[in-house]
Amino acid sequence: MSSIVRYTPEDAREFAFQAAIAAGAGEAAASALASATVAAERSGRSTVGFAHLPDYLDGFAAGRIVGTAEPEIDFPTPAAIRVDAKGGIAQLGFDRAFDALIERAGLYGLAVFMQHNSYTAGELGYYARRLAEAGLVALAMSNGPALLTAGIGRKPVYGTNPMAFAAPVSNAPPLVIDQASSATAFVNVRRAAELGEAIPAGWAVDAEGRPTTDAGEAIKGALLAFGGARGANIALMVEILAAGLTGGNWSLDAPSFADGADSPGIGLFLIALSPALLARDFPARMALQAERLAASGVHIPGRTPMADEITLPRALVDAIKERGRA
Repeated sequence: MSSIVRYTPEDAREFAFQAAIAAGAGEAAASALASATVAAERSGRSTVGFAHLPDYLDGFAAGRIVGTAEPEIDFPTPAAIRVDAKGGIAQLGFDRAFDALIERAGLYGLAVFMQHNSYTAGELGYYARRLAEAGLVALAMSNGPALLTAGIGRKPVYGTNPMAFAAPVSNAPPLVIDQASSATAFVNVRRAAELGEAIPAGWAVDAEGRPTTDAGEAIKGALLAFGGARGANIALMVEILAAGLTGGNWSLDAPSFADGADSPGIGLFLIALSPALLARDFPARMALQAERLAASGVHIPGRTPMADEITLPRALVDAIKERGRA
């Protein structure tokens, strides 16, 4: 039997959908999560695709995610959308507000999305990419339970606090940048620990605050910011926007995404800008600039076409199926 299972995007989405339903998600949450999971895989972000799905399934089963939550939306200003995820998944709140976000960005040139009280955001680039595919320039950021240390204390104080940026490009996929404030994503360290592999120096410290390349010890310790104090400053900026402005839990106050029965209750913050109102020739200029940069050897994030086939380790597929039988 092959160690790899191959899916079409449609079949992979149905697999994720049924797994979420079996774990206790309502149809709306299962549909939103399945779409985001497949999008992460197709864009090459497998660590926050199907590899991350078991965290959601365990969250539904344990009550960390309210599977039937219906987001509550209000509009504090004409150009601002505020969402209470009600303990559900971040993707569903975004889905519910998506059309209004596009409409209001189109009317005012700029619109802001602020969500709190959700599980972790998954692939952050997913949100920005969808807005760019709708013709908008987007900046997204989210916090999470404290995993990242800053300063001399070596205590985790921030989440990995990623930022994502996306922009439309004429006759090409959007430019999409998606990166954590930490030197690496937590899921990469956890995966290395599961495989018994070492991690590069500079990724993490152990529980005593000592630099380590032992992934198992890093799990007990804390991640490090990329670029030292500069990365930590970016994590703080993300924290202020994603938790402070949205009303989400500060990372220090956010329950674990992997243990217990309480939602992390974190925040998701997005800004959407309309080139159609602010700079009508923007997508064409982006295309020319991307070509110039690529010709100079610069990697343009997001240009790789979305994969038409999804390949998953059989062990992961079996683990997801097993959760549905539990």
